[in-house]
Amino acid sequence: MRAFGFETHGGVEVLKPLELARPRPRRGEALIQVVACGLNHLDLWVRGGLPGLNLPKPHVLGGDIAGVIAEVGEGVTLPLGARVLLNPGLSCGACAACLAGRDNLCPDYQIFGEHLWGGNAEYVRAPLANIIPLPERLSFEEAAALPIPLITAWQMVRKAQLRPGDPVLVQGGASGVGVYLIQIARLFGARVAATASAPHKRAALEALGATVTLDSGLPDLAQAVKAGLGARGVEAVFEHVGTATWAQSVRALAYGGRLVTCGATTGHDARIDLRLLFWKQLQLLGSTMGSKADLLEAVAAVSRGAIKPVIDSVMPMSEVASAHQRMAARAHLGKIVLRW
Repeated sequence: MRAFGFETHGGVEVLKPLELARPRPRRGEALIQVVACGLNHLDLWVRGGLPGLNLPKPHVLGGDIAGVIAEVGEGVTLPLGARVLLNPGLSCGACAACLAGRDNLCPDYQIFGEHLWGGNAEYVRAPLANIIPLPERLSFEEAAALPIPLITAWQMVRKAQLRPGDPVLVQGGASGVGVYLIQIARLFGARVAATASAPHKRAALEALGATVTLDSGLPDLAQAVKAGLGARGVEAVFEHVGTATWAQSVRALAYGGRLVTCGATTGHDARIDLRLLFWKQLQLLGSTMGSKADLLEAVAAVSRGAIKPVIDSVMPMSEVASAHQRMAARAHLGKIVLRW
């Protein structure tokens, strides 16, 4: 089968076409013919190399996978040709975390495209538990714009324990996860301030439901957030930018506020004055992916039109290097999708 991947870590120059053996589904699995696959920052990090992640080479990236059932293994009765979306996180299904419905805390948790071959190949093998019927209203490209950022945003908002009317801040609102954080926070009844670097991006975030949009480069962003949503500050900040925004995110929080972070695209050096932490009784919450139940709930919200997929661009799979460059340059608004 055709694929695009790398045999050594590095820049975009390591990405190349590959010819690999087509996988065969085992018992309880199906083989998915990939139609479209979304791009995430995770792809850039894995390509460049992550501490402790020792991958067999060659490796195929891509965690946001939409396609059709091409073959089924023993015990699987899904119809061939059925349109499906894949839950990107795999877990053992038997540990205490999995049995409690917190499968993204499984010690054996893996992600398509990071630990396993992903959707930058013509075919990918997936367990039945990870296969979700694709809602009729969604195209393959729209479906591929969903899984990782949608499941991530859903868990982040859930962890923030929002109440109707709560003011919140979404940093990096034009990113793949940011566009869903805005919509989900609004769905939970929050008033949203969102940041973006360019005027056209801020206009798009207003169309998604942001109450206030702000230039991410403002020298006193926290004060601007308070001017827009109330002098007390925000009840929650949703972070994935890291070093560049961390200090302003903390300053924007109200007494008792929660900062929920899922990433660090500008660096992982984040500092806080402990006196501020305990005196204002702040909460710092880490978040990675979400449970299978989270994704089912979120996809149901998409299916009924409460959340819209946001696609920046659709590019041929052969232009995967250009897609990586576009994401690295932060030129995108929403999701970059690759299509076979």
